[in-house]
Amino acid sequence: MADTVTAAELLVVLADPTRRQVVELLAEHPRRAGELAEAVGTSRSAMSQHLRVLVETGVIDDERLPEDARARQFRLRGGALAGIQAWLDQLQAHWRIQLDAFKRQTERKSR
Repeated sequence: MADTVTAAELLVVLADPTRRQVVELLAEHPRRAGELAEAVGTSRSAMSQHLRVLVETGVIDDERLPEDARARQFRLRGGALAGIQAWLDQLQAHWRIQLDAFKRQTERKSR
């Protein structure tokens, strides 16, 4: 897993619709790879590749199940998307400042 993943890297990873769908499914509850492949409608080998990318970038975690050491369960990692949220917060703050300035300017002109 990467120690620090930038918002840009996360956006690239989540640009893939299958990976976004996996994240949405894992937001509901942890699942096995086979469950995810079936829910998304993709092959197990394709799902394996998507899961590897999501694990490597720290978006999701995997764990071995005690009842079957061969099986893994995947879950959304807490705070994994914080980089994107921080970036969006910065953009929103910028636009709030710009819109407030525009509002003040138009109010001055209308007086």
